[in-house]
Amino acid sequence: MSRILITGATGLVGRHLLRKLVNDPRVSEIIAPTRRKLPEMDKVTNLVEDDLTDSLGPLKTPLDLVFCCLGTTRREAGSKAAFVHVDYTLVVDTAIAGQRLGAKHLLVVSAHGANTHSPFFYNRVKGEMENTLMQEQWPRLTLIRPSLLLGNRENKRSGESFMAPLFKHLPGNWRAVSAKDVAAVMMREAFSPCGQSLNIIESGQIPREEG
Repeated sequence: MSRILITGATGLVGRHLLRKLVNDPRVSEIIAPTRRKLPEMDKVTNLVEDDLTDSLGPLKTPLDLVFCCLGTTRREAGSKAAFVHVDYTLVVDTAIAGQRLGAKHLLVVSAHGANTHSPFFYNRVKGEMENTLMQEQWPRLTLIRPSLLLGNRENKRSGESFMAPLFKHLPGNWRAVSAKDVAAVMMREAFSPCGQSLNIIESGQIPREEG
């Protein structure tokens, strides 16, 4: 039975993943710190704080797996600094808390094009986040790099409704993927009995679920 930490549980991927974890008999306990209170759910301990780091620091429950589904855009965050706080600092803080509590496998939603040398600020920050996590020497680190994410967002992103149909049928790693499919591949990798110490999964490698 696995004890889980999930951050980003209110987001597009996180909502799907949390439901899968709650319904999975291999999971005994889920710690889900959020800014907005979650509905009551079996197995879930929901810690609510304005800043995620304030929830992570006091945690003492031993962990097996850590899922991080945090992500925003510069527009949503309001500034470059706020974007870095969510997509770099809070992701790294999640990883640090997981390692401190004994977790052996970290699974993170990153982004297609993540690269420290990218000319694009968004991709550069994602690349810096990935590099930092790699330096932590996790026994298993899984990085999921979706292109455009499809799903019902609470807050629609500018231009997304126009771009989604264009990305949906693109070949290879440019192909847009459903948030529920990203959640499914995270579950598959998390509970696989064997795996690489570093596993990077691109958009084109994420299978579509039926239904």
